[in-house]
Amino acid sequence: MRHIISVLVVNHSGVLTRVAGLFSRRGYNIESIAVGRSEEAEMARMIIVVEAPEEDVIEQIEKQLYKLIDVVKINDIPADDAVERELALIKVNASSQTRAEIMQIVDIFRAKIVDVSSRAVIIEITGGTEKVEAMIALLKPYGIREIVRTGQIAMLRNPKKVEK
Repeated sequence: MRHIISVLVVNHSGVLTRVAGLFSRRGYNIESIAVGRSEEAEMARMIIVVEAPEEDVIEQIEKQLYKLIDVVKINDIPADDAVERELALIKVNASSQTRAEIMQIVDIFRAKIVDVSSRAVIIEITGGTEKVEAMIALLKPYGIREIVRTGQIAMLRNPKKVEK
C-alpha cells in the first residue's frame, strides 16, 4: 500500500540523512522525497512517498521517526483527502517538422515550453503523477533526451483533520 507521509522537522543539516537512513535500515524503499522550507522559518517539511505492505508498518515507522530529535510533527496523508502534485522538466527532440505537434501536446496537458533550441525543447509540467506519466508516454516517440522530476508533494485537503 502506498503512503504519503508529511514530516515537519527542524531545519538543520543532516536531518534528511537521518530520516532517509531510518527507512533504509528498515528495508523500505522511498518512492519519492521532497524537502523544502515550511510556513515556519526554522522548520522544513518532508513529503515522503513509501510503499508499505501493512498499516502497522507505517505506525512503526512513525514511532521511529518521532524518536529522531529534529522531528516535530508527522502526518500520514490519506490519498482520498490529499491534493498531490509533481513538477517535471522534460527535454524532447524537436525538429522544425515536429515542433508544432509537440506544442499541441503541451497545450493539451496545460504544460508550457520553458526553453527552445534548434534541436530540442524543454517542457515544464505540473500535476498528478498520472498526468506526468501520460505526457511522457506521448512524448516518447519524439525522443526524450532527459527528464527531471521533483517527486510528489501533497497536502491535506481538509484543514479540520487533526495532525499527529
